[in-house]
Amino acid sequence: MKFYFITGSQDLYGEETLAAVALHTREMADTLNASPEIPYDIEWKPTVRSPREITDVIEAANYDRECAGIITFMHTFSPSKMWVDGLTKLQKPYCHFHTQFNREIPWNEIDMDFMNLNQSAHGDREHGFIGARLRMPRKIIVGYWRDCDTQRKIADFMRAAAGVFESRSLRVARIGDNMREVAVTEGDKVEAQIKLGWSVNGWGLGDIVRYVDTVTDSEADAKYEEILPLYTLKTDDIASVKYQIKIELGLRRFLENGGFGAFTTTFENLYGLRQLPGMAVQRLMADGWGFGAEGDWKTAALLRVMKVMAHGKAGGTAFMEDYTYDFSESVDRVLGAHMLEVCPSICKAGEKPAIEVHPLGIGGKEPPARLTFDGASGEVILCSLVDMGGRMRMIVQEAFAAAPHHKMPRLPVAATMWMPYPDLQTAAQAWLCAGGAHHTVMSYALNSRNMRDFCEMLGIECIVINKNTDIDELKKELLYNDIAYKFNI
Repeated sequence: MKFYFITGSQDLYGEETLAAVALHTREMADTLNASPEIPYDIEWKPTVRSPREITDVIEAANYDRECAGIITFMHTFSPSKMWVDGLTKLQKPYCHFHTQFNREIPWNEIDMDFMNLNQSAHGDREHGFIGARLRMPRKIIVGYWRDCDTQRKIADFMRAAAGVFESRSLRVARIGDNMREVAVTEGDKVEAQIKLGWSVNGWGLGDIVRYVDTVTDSEADAKYEEILPLYTLKTDDIASVKYQIKIELGLRRFLENGGFGAFTTTFENLYGLRQLPGMAVQRLMADGWGFGAEGDWKTAALLRVMKVMAHGKAGGTAFMEDYTYDFSESVDRVLGAHMLEVCPSICKAGEKPAIEVHPLGIGGKEPPARLTFDGASGEVILCSLVDMGGRMRMIVQEAFAAAPHHKMPRLPVAATMWMPYPDLQTAAQAWLCAGGAHHTVMSYALNSRNMRDFCEMLGIECIVINKNTDIDELKKELLYNDIAYKFNI
């Protein structure tokens, strides 16, 4: 991916000033590209000085398959009526970067030539007006371009835009249907494609079984030997482990051949498979695929999008489920896990996941192999995307996660715990008021700002539960949002 860096000016200043603008903005783009904070390439574009030039560069961004968004900066004064045609045609995420080339005012040298060249303080205000007048969703970043904090803000914009970029070409394979009679995993797949770009379609389990059946014993044996050093083996049932490897290799071929970025399974539809995919799914998630259990295609797609957004950042991103609460006197916590399918990217630092085989007690199949581990410690977000009927709503919970504070010898699953902000009682009530699902995407790499930016770019409602959450104010926000979306405000 790359982002166009577009500088605005006009012909009023003469060629000497415009040449200086070009030199300055090239230096800015080169410096940003060299920064370890910036996750994607920034492509400098020549200064735009007329409506035609503005429209041309924006149309080029629209049709450039590698361009994930644009960053605009008004070094001098660029009359904003020149931008109307271009901005109304823009189809990519848009960041308005309000900065200036010089850090400080050169008090002893400042003159009218300097003033004519360095006009961002009012050139960007003209540009800001037209964005507001057009009611355009845009990320506004203010700060000096060499500062790390400013560069991190640009990186946050890029990550959200990368999520949009992935969304618009994401294909999701629903292997079987969703769990019967469950409401929250349902949703309008056509609306999801219109609004988010997700193509969500169903595939029979027989399509997968054919791929799994083509995996030979020798292939499974070779993969077993390859991956064994990555894990601690805690089972004598090697046949079950190798069967999960066959499922993994078969699923991987199916997903790669179909161009799928995410998929679902359900324990109610396993005809032709001897086990529910467990370790197979966990290893595929670790390689970047999105997944949702019980047919939850919205969480599967969201996991893929968030993995793309988190690319290159420390900390894992995983499918998660709220299991049970610990209402202890000292601190209230949530125990999160799933039957089998939690991504090992969130494994506690310095710990190897273990391979175990145990009966599942659901689905009526052979005991499946799974990876078990404790989750890492750190600040996290837990995200749920739900269909409210006519629109999507993202709910983001901020929390602090850590490994379970007691061993659970009779619960062989990957597990973690978290303390939701502001506290469990308020957070759980807020989650229920907003309609959040029991499946989530947990991320140590991303934050609520990333998700809010992503939602604003796509016109999705976003509810954030954090240290400042007040239930009465949240109820007002939900009411106001219902009114705003109903009347397309």
